[in-house]
Amino acid sequence: MQFKNHIGIDYSGAATPKTRSATIQTYQSQLSDLPHCVASPASTDNRKRNWNRIELFDWMVSQFEQPSPIIVGIDHGLSFPLAYFNRYQLDSWDDFLKDFATHWPTDHSEATVEQFRTTTTRVGTNDELRITEQWTSSAKSVFQFDVQGSVAKSTHAGLPFAYSLRNLVPKIHFWPYDGWEIPPGTSVLAEIYPSIFRNRFPRTSRTVDQQDAYSVCRWLFEMDQSEQLPTFFKPPIDSSTKQIAAKEGWILGVY
Repeated sequence: MQFKNHIGIDYSGAATPKTRSATIQTYQSQLSDLPHCVASPASTDNRKRNWNRIELFDWMVSQFEQPSPIIVGIDHGLSFPLAYFNRYQLDSWDDFLKDFATHWPTDHSEATVEQFRTTTTRVGTNDELRITEQWTSSAKSVFQFDVQGSVAKSTHAGLPFAYSLRNLVPKIHFWPYDGWEIPPGTSVLAEIYPSIFRNRFPRTSRTVDQQDAYSVCRWLFEMDQSEQLPTFFKPPIDSSTKQIAAKEGWILGVY
C-alpha cells in the first residue's frame, strides 16, 4: 500500500478554534479496513471530550511528522475559485493561502468566522464555483454560508490552519497544488467531499459527523488497498482545466 495510515476528518467552523464541538470527528485506519474513532487528547478514561480546531491541528502535525507516509482527507475547501485569484491579483495557491491567512486570521484562539464576514476586504459571492464543484451534483460554493450542507464556514475557519501546516511541515504534499502525482514515500493532504462516500458504508450507531469521517477514512483505505487510489489522483481533465485546478484545487474522488 502507498500509505501506512489513512485519516478522515469531518471539520467544523463553528465558534472559536478553542471551542469543543461534536461536529469535529476524526477516524484513522492504521492499515485496517475497520477505521476507529480518534478521541480528543483531552479525553480521559472517565470522560470523553470533543475536539477543538487547535487540538486537531496539533494532532495533525504529529501525524504528518511520523516517518511513514500517511494520507489525510479533510472536508473543507483548500482554495477558492479562479475569479477570486483574479480579483485580488493572486498569482499562485501559496500566494492565496498567505493572503487569506492575513485577511481572515480565524486561527486565533478567540476569533470566529462571523466576525470577519462583514469587515474583511477579501470576499466572494455564493454563485462562484470551482470547476471541481461544478463536476458534482451537490457541492456548494465555498462562499455560500448559512445553508444546509455548506462548507463555507469550515473552509474559512480551516484555511489559516492549512497555511500554518504548510509552513510547519513542508514535506506534506498538498494535492493537487504540489502536483497531481504523489512521489513515493510522501504524505498527502487532500480535500474530500464526504457526501460522495457516506452511503457506501453502513452507518450503524455513528452520528452523521462520525459517519462522514469514517466513510472518508474507509474509502481512502480501500482505494489504496486495491491500488486504485492513483487513478483518483489523476482525474480525466484537460491541460487547461489542470492549470486552473492548480490554483482552485480539486476534490479527491471527483472523477
